[in-house]
Amino acid sequence: MFPSAPATFLNPEARMTPMNSVEHAALPVHGCRPQPAAALERVNAMKQIEERVLRALDELKEFPETDQRWLATGRTDIEKGFMAVDRSVFKPSRVEIVE
Repeated sequence: MFPSAPATFLNPEARMTPMNSVEHAALPVHGCRPQPAAALERVNAMKQIEERVLRALDELKEFPETDQRWLATGRTDIEKGFMAVDRSVFKPSRVEIVE
């Protein structure tokens, strides 16, 4: 289904190996949390799929009969969709506001 993804891409029963059991430190951004290597692999696989879709849209843009406004709307929605998918894996938290 996902040609660029590893065989265990969506398999929650995937064997834990030393490589995918490593936890990566969170970015120094409020709401970010440490991520296991498996989460990074999933998001990186999705980023590859996203890039393929965006490149297809780049090609579609070159056809004069393409409605550019609708194409831009679709592209934005696709980008937002992939961002939501990434957030579903990384699960950023809300931040505490110090007042």
